[in-house]
Amino acid sequence: MMRIKQILIDQRYELEERVRRTKIVEREFLPFLDEVKRSRLVKVTTGVRRSGKSFSTYLMLRDNFGYANFDEQILLNSSPDEILSALIELYGREMDTIFLDEVQNLQGWELFVNKLNRSGYNVFITGSNAKLLSRELATHLTGRHLQLEIYPFSFREYLKSINFSEGVETSRGMSLIKHELKSYIEKGGFPEVVVGGESPRIYLRQLYRDIVEKDIIMRYNIAYRTTFREIALTLMSNFGKYVTYNSIKRQFGLKSDHTAKNYLSYLNESYLIFFINKFSFKPKEVERSPKKVYCIDPGMIKAVTMREDLGGMMENLVAVELLRRRSYWSRDVEIYYWKDYQQHEVDFVIKEGPEIKQLIQVTYASSRDEVERRELSSLIRASELLRCKNTLVITWDYEDEESVENNVVRFLPLWKWLLYP
Repeated sequence: MMRIKQILIDQRYELEERVRRTKIVEREFLPFLDEVKRSRLVKVTTGVRRSGKSFSTYLMLRDNFGYANFDEQILLNSSPDEILSALIELYGREMDTIFLDEVQNLQGWELFVNKLNRSGYNVFITGSNAKLLSRELATHLTGRHLQLEIYPFSFREYLKSINFSEGVETSRGMSLIKHELKSYIEKGGFPEVVVGGESPRIYLRQLYRDIVEKDIIMRYNIAYRTTFREIALTLMSNFGKYVTYNSIKRQFGLKSDHTAKNYLSYLNESYLIFFINKFSFKPKEVERSPKKVYCIDPGMIKAVTMREDLGGMMENLVAVELLRRRSYWSRDVEIYYWKDYQQHEVDFVIKEGPEIKQLIQVTYASSRDEVERRELSSLIRASELLRCKNTLVITWDYEDEESVENNVVRFLPLWKWLLYP
């Protein structure tokens, strides 16, 4: 018990020291957390490693709460009852809130959380694996939890972190903000890089290895480890491209589509890689069609793959931002791409309920004549077939509105779209 108590003391000290040393940037999801923190439901915060889950939860609590981080092997070898007893000894009867960090590592964690909740504790948990948490929560905490997925810093949060205060209506301000957007694409949005001063190349490469090795290979006891590493790197290098389970099976000599599906699911559940389905009114076609692959952070793409593709990075950035907005503000939104048999393609289809709300095309263009005719014709064709007049082309540096075949198409620079959600 003494060993457990000492670990809990050390963990709390390390967390408080990290908060004390780090510049605090107000995150966009904090209003949601503030709104629900007094609820007696279990609060669940998930997201990729090092995206700020622990930091933000600590800032929201700050009062007499118990804290345990299950990245510690000794805690994993201890019983939940021993951990709870140690927390009570440390914090006393006034402790009515318990914060469990990376809780998915603890065998039977869902039963422990359920017991704490039934005992009247206000419970906050974080985790870096979407599937484990959602599956066990659905089984044991149905209707008794609130969930939020968080992401690395958005471009808006990045600008807050560097105290950007230039007026973007001036030529100087617009030039500076485009400079910062390129910097954001280079470095990404992980807090330790943005406000902690860590080297993007060194830190993000190591973070990528930790996610692949610790969060996936070790957790799922993957037998063909070299093959899995190759698949992960291939997907990272081919962001914005199409992938199918069968193509992965054939390319890497896997035994079945099922194995390929599992491997891609593990990458998705760790929040490292995510996939967008093709839009169709037929559910079976959605499931069977190729998926487009994206990565959680542009800086990680650059650090791991060293690819130079600003147009592709723009598309990846829009994909992540759409997911971020869905998580923080618009949970009923669904995100797809669209493609017809003539190979017309639209990068993003935004659906809410039964309606298609918006069609988005992304292109690295600084003037109207740099926008390819095929991109516009695809947008107009999708607009007609999907009955959606809200069409947008996100550019690098071109802004206008234009009537195209009885459709009004907006052209908007990426920086402006990112700033004004």
